Amino acid sequence: MAPDDWSQWRERVDLEGYDERWRRMAEAGENPHGEADLVCSFEPASVLDGGCGTGRVAIELARRGLDVVGADLDPDMITRARAKAPHLEWVHSSLADLDLGRSFDVVVLAGNVIPFVAAGERAAAVAGCSRHLSPGGRLIAGFQLRAGWPTLDDYDGWCAGAGLELEHRWSTWDRATFGTGADYTVTVSTSIP
Repeated sequence: MAPDDWSQWRERVDLEGYDERWRRMAEAGENPHGEADLVCSFEPASVLDGGCGTGRVAIELARRGLDVVGADLDPDMITRARAKAPHLEWVHSSLADLDLGRSFDVVVLAGNVIPFVAAGERAAAVAGCSRHLSPGGRLIAGFQLRAGWPTLDDYDGWCAGAGLELEHRWSTWDRATFGTGADYTVTVSTSIP
């Protein structure tokens, strides 16, 4: 079941316009691939893009030569991702129930994935991501910090419960220092071998 925040966001968002946003950024000389840049800085060979949406991050990672799988619970998002990149593997599944039978060097959760997971399933979603990490692999998650959404203590607790430990925390995908008053987190948690 989708949480209210996700349902409200999804009702307001036209997928064509959503994808267009990233094209306009690139045309304006802005970098629409900060998430892919950060992921690639860890030099993974394989990445699971959890909550992949319409596939922007996964497609960019594949363009850079990585072995990528995208997974999302929203059937419209997965359909759009498949249409944009039919050569990639796209899986329609919740993160909590995901079972690909393989592991990855990185699992990336870009764009408020964890807050959009139903509150009662967030710990299971983090555990599902952890199950797909190779020993020493990294879970990289970015999300807004706002009232009613998961706190850092919540998220760190779910990670610890899934056998992950905090490696890095920034306030942006380009590694801006995380400090008091930050309203966004990019957290890198490592699978304990």
